[in-house]
Amino acid sequence: MRNLKLILSYDGTEFAGWQVQPGSSTIQGELASAIGRLTGENVLPQGSGRTDAGVHALAQTASFETESRIPIENWLRALNDILPSAIRVLEASEVAPEFHARKSATAKTYRYRIFRGAICPPFLARYVWHYPYPLDEPAMIAAGGEVVGERDFTSFAAVDPERVKRRESGKNRNESGLCTAQAHSTNVRTIFSSEWACENEELIYTVRGSGFLHHMVRNLVGTFLLVGRGSLTREDIGRILDARKRMEAGATAPANGLYLVAVEY
Repeated sequence: MRNLKLILSYDGTEFAGWQVQPGSSTIQGELASAIGRLTGENVLPQGSGRTDAGVHALAQTASFETESRIPIENWLRALNDILPSAIRVLEASEVAPEFHARKSATAKTYRYRIFRGAICPPFLARYVWHYPYPLDEPAMIAAGGEVVGERDFTSFAAVDPERVKRRESGKNRNESGLCTAQAHSTNVRTIFSSEWACENEELIYTVRGSGFLHHMVRNLVGTFLLVGRGSLTREDIGRILDARKRMEAGATAPANGLYLVAVEY
């Protein structure tokens, strides 16, 4: 059995996110289908994280086990010949048996793009949030660092249906046959860097962290936007974090401006 690692880039516009869903086209589903056509195996590749519907990736990582003897140098061309043009495999390599795209990850970087011009070019509209309204951009830039550090990000986490499902149905049986509850999940994450920058007609947010909760980056963007609009101050960010209540933070920013940029191991 071989363990393969893929680096993927995709335009998430036409997909219902990463994770396989019945009746919907997803990145994981398309990749699993392509691998199956090559090997005849029923393989479900694991990603570094579950990007939502409409979210893009510059470098998503996936891993899967296979008994196929296809030479590693042939996987790139073979998969790209089968996959839809909106999904490209950039790299393929054979890795140690214990490597797992999600469990082995130590950090991820996301980027969010806001187009500030009056008219958004039609060929850019799928890849940015067009927000031409007044914003105090220097205030947003100054507030970016307020979320750096190990913090409880409950206020910036949407309810994750998968986590709820696991919590409700997830019980482990111990050796005596009695049910024991699984370890409680936590909303504590470490943010290593959080920065806003102006580039041409775009306001770009880049955040690097140990991991991210459901909709966390988009909720951070929506909250920083309120700082730009004057509804919140830089000091309010700490108060929102301490509240640990989703209702205290801003609205969720649209998916199309978000990119998974890099995954570290």
